[in-house]
Amino acid sequence: MNAALIIDASYFVAAFLFIYGLKRMSSPVTARSGIVVAGWGMVVAVVASFLYTLDVNEAARPHLTTNIVLAAIALGVGLGWAWWSGKKVAMTAMPQMVALYNGMGGGAAAAIAAIELYGYKTHGHIVLTLAVLGGLIGSVSLSGSLIAWAKLDGRIEKTLRLAGLQLINGTFLAVTAGLGAWIIYNGGQVGALEITIFFAMALVYGVMMTMPIGGADMPVVISLYNAFTGLAVGFEGYVINNPALMIAGMVVGSAGTLLTLLMAKAMNRSVSNVLFSNFGAAGDEQQGEIKGSMKPVDAGDAGINMRYAQKVIIAPGYGLAVAQAQHKLYEFVKILQANDVDVKFAIHPVAGRMPGHMNVLLAEAGVPYDIIYDMEDINGEFKEADVAIVIGANDTVNPAARTNKSSPIYGMPILNVDHAKQVYVVKRGQGKGYSGVENELFFADNTNMVYGDAQKVMVSMIQAVKSLDGGH
Repeated sequence: MNAALIIDASYFVAAFLFIYGLKRMSSPVTARSGIVVAGWGMVVAVVASFLYTLDVNEAARPHLTTNIVLAAIALGVGLGWAWWSGKKVAMTAMPQMVALYNGMGGGAAAAIAAIELYGYKTHGHIVLTLAVLGGLIGSVSLSGSLIAWAKLDGRIEKTLRLAGLQLINGTFLAVTAGLGAWIIYNGGQVGALEITIFFAMALVYGVMMTMPIGGADMPVVISLYNAFTGLAVGFEGYVINNPALMIAGMVVGSAGTLLTLLMAKAMNRSVSNVLFSNFGAAGDEQQGEIKGSMKPVDAGDAGINMRYAQKVIIAPGYGLAVAQAQHKLYEFVKILQANDVDVKFAIHPVAGRMPGHMNVLLAEAGVPYDIIYDMEDINGEFKEADVAIVIGANDTVNPAARTNKSSPIYGMPILNVDHAKQVYVVKRGQGKGYSGVENELFFADNTNMVYGDAQKVMVSMIQAVKSLDGGH
């Protein structure tokens, strides 16, 4: 069997493992094994790339040996850093890590494009066009993802908003695209300076595109850049005639696109609105005065009330992740279940910082999948609940999205927690959500506020119910 046949067979196996792994990721029950399967697909693809050395003639071997050494060093550094950072990262920082890794994928695609362009290789116009597009999209994904990471990680707290910024960004993109078209028109045979300016402008545009977007929209932005990365990888796979890159790029690109559209739909917004609007900038000026008052209650009293309820629905949010309270929450849930309370979790599509964030957080604590429900599957049950408890969520439970046409979040699908007989909101303070909009739920007649760190609140609830049950 010759090397070319082995390489083709390896790429087929890798592509199958990518697709099968992604399919298994569609369910929380099989997601972990899906990641492992896709990981093995990447191992097969990487090993296959080294098989190209078998077809190299003797004259090229000294140069090839140097490249193999550099590739091995890069693999060692990448694997070591990924293993260390993956083990170290907290669940609250997982969205930042996803943004960072996604940016690296876009950067890798841009690097392939740079090698092709700086090498002044002769390509047909179609291949050259894909190389330039992949370089542009990959560069934007790299720098944009790094800004998204910095915003989520709190390293960049300001949002850039200037008069005419959209016009400036549009002009900048047009000039960058025009330079790319010039490179294609000349068959790639342009000076190194023009190619360098092209990549530099693409990187700068990624920064300019992301800086005006608020923190509330970062999950959608990360998903969009994930789609960009997949597209860039697919293009560059075509350029270097690598089937594994083509298939992996198409899979990632399509999955990222679908996820972006689903997230935008969950926020009742278009992707263009996310990218080119100042979400939350209007704030309270458009919301009007909210009637009622916030009514605090002791955590122990709230816990005892849930002990005597028949049905409790829990709506978790990012505050649960920040407090690392998922383990104590599940301990409290088990106590309620032992007292014949029907307990369910309600997950909003954009709860936390990215889709699936809350599901992974609860799975980490051992919460069974069969009591975790998506919004559309449980929203109708809130009216039957004796108690709904909101832990660290804000915009995703704000009734203004349903009732107040002047609210910036009007039309966004929300969890119907306000329909429950009694609502408890666990919150560290009286702050607003990412959108900057005051939450009408907090002022409702059937709502009480439980102030404090979520983990400490859960401990107080557990102690109160245990003392009521004789310490058991």
